[in-house]
Amino acid sequence: MEEEVVDVVGPICESGDFFARDRLLPAFSEGDLLVVRSSGAYGFSMSSNYNTRPRAAEVMVRGDRFAIIRRRETLDALLHHEILFP
Repeated sequence: MEEEVVDVVGPICESGDFFARDRLLPAFSEGDLLVVRSSGAYGFSMSSNYNTRPRAAEVMVRGDRFAIIRRRETLDALLHHEILFP
């Protein structure tokens, strides 16, 4: 299996938006998914909507079973309380 040294970063243009730097991982292709295990209990409560980014879904994994425990936030839900200037 081909491997490469990569930086794992998020979708916003901020210098602090990264998960890992200089990590040896299997080679990725566009559209591949990356699992971040044991990400902690504060993922949702510490998340933000910075740059109008809806919050991700939360998935609980136990062994070979998984369940969505919080749905992905929609853009409609994010903008629900916004009032456009007349």
